[in-house]
Amino acid sequence: MAGLQSVNVLLVDDNQHMRTITSAILQSAGIRNIYEVADGAAALDSLREHNVDLAIVDFNMFPLDGVEFTRLVRNSPDSANPYLPVIMMTGHSERTRVTEARDAGVNEFVVKPITAKAVFDRIKAVILRPRPFVKTEGYFGPDRRRVKTPGYRGPLRRSDDPKADQDAAALQA
Repeated sequence: MAGLQSVNVLLVDDNQHMRTITSAILQSAGIRNIYEVADGAAALDSLREHNVDLAIVDFNMFPLDGVEFTRLVRNSPDSANPYLPVIMMTGHSERTRVTEARDAGVNEFVVKPITAKAVFDRIKAVILRPRPFVKTEGYFGPDRRRVKTPGYRGPLRRSDDPKADQDAAALQA
């Protein structure tokens, strides 16, 4: 991937070997500014010290895991950048984990063992195809709907949903 040499990446994983592997993958794409930390609490401190363009975080860490880190990035009043792209890495790909990460505001998800292709695909997705952010009473983060479903019959609550569709959905309810 060309043009990534100026991207600043925060790499957060409690496993030093995983950080070494991920860092080598990032460097192979030309990324030179990689800030490595071992947990979510140190990652929050690093965000205050460095101008970061992208965070790659592990799911399961102590004392602050990747999900709680993402929630704090998205919702804390003193967040350095609530719009920071976050890619979650984990060895646990159960639907409940993916849903928990998505609902915390993670942009992309990659399962360990990681490959260079999987990491680059997620980086390309957050850089070249960023999803708009949504703010509701209980959520702030990237739009969780990746596609428009033809024939969707549920409630139409988004400001970009066509007015006629909103009226039709209200009549069906």
